[in-house]
Amino acid sequence: MQQQHRQVQQEAHHEDAATAVTEEECAASIMEIDRLTEMGIPAADIVKLKAAGIYTVPGVHMQCKKDLSNIKGLSEAKVEKVIEAARKLSDTGFVSGSTYLQQRKKVNKITTGSATLDQLLGGGVESMAITEAFGEFRTGKTQLALTLCVTCQLPTSMGGGNGKAIYVDTEATFRPERIRPIAERYGLDPDAALDNIFVARAYTHDHQAHLLAMAAAKMAEDQVCLLIVDSITALFRVDFSGRGELAERQQKLGKMMNCLIKTAEEFNVAVYITNQVVADPGGASMFVADPKKPIGGHVLAHASTTRLSLRKGRGEQRICKIYDSPSLPESECVFSITEQGIADARE
Repeated sequence: MQQQHRQVQQEAHHEDAATAVTEEECAASIMEIDRLTEMGIPAADIVKLKAAGIYTVPGVHMQCKKDLSNIKGLSEAKVEKVIEAARKLSDTGFVSGSTYLQQRKKVNKITTGSATLDQLLGGGVESMAITEAFGEFRTGKTQLALTLCVTCQLPTSMGGGNGKAIYVDTEATFRPERIRPIAERYGLDPDAALDNIFVARAYTHDHQAHLLAMAAAKMAEDQVCLLIVDSITALFRVDFSGRGELAERQQKLGKMMNCLIKTAEEFNVAVYITNQVVADPGGASMFVADPKKPIGGHVLAHASTTRLSLRKGRGEQRICKIYDSPSLPESECVFSITEQGIADARE
């Protein structure tokens, strides 16, 4: 298997010129906030926007006017000028369906390591979207995350994203030693692969939100193509308890998910999040095979683009089902967890 991947990698080296063009196009598609100076916005105000976590011109469109007005040093008049300048630089009006289809061609898909799982996902985990995987413990959620950390570094010709990964770890489950055999499987240098993964441990939901803001800053200065949050809901379950805090929890969770989808679209990165499940005794019936449901309620359900339900199979086999997607049919497949990451199921 390693020999086959090395052969594919050697073929990919012959496509370096094409890959370089792709990277230049990706860089050009990210319109940095500094370009607002062309429209007369002072450099001092741009520094303030960056301090507030806004690094691109489209990032201005993604902020409410009241949020921009809350930035220290920006008056309402300045906010109006910033918004007007951003609109002139990047048109956010209506476009035709065919034009939108051309824009969708920027979407990249990162291989999961399993051909059958890739086929289920229509080619892999896609950029400019949130892919959520939920299931019980030991169903492969984190193992898929670790595999994606390596495959995202591959050239696009090999199903990668030509970039680096950011891993926000909320449950202390990131294991660098797992990265080494996965990297070797694809003929990558294990140490270099580890250097291309930025890991941060989150301890509270506030800390988690802060790290996601830092992740956006990292994307503005580095070639990042994958953002992982493992898991998105763990700290919310700890920091908020009881029905009395449910409304506040859902509001903050919704804001965080909104931040993730904006980041995915702003920087054209793939966002992969894991989620926990809760037992639903009321859902158990002869028509329901698995009464466990993902937590986060409708807030998380509406925010995630593609939702994957993972469950245990025989031995090392796991079953993935398309739980919800705007473009993929409801179907399922079998894959395996191996020493070298996610792979096709073994007979």
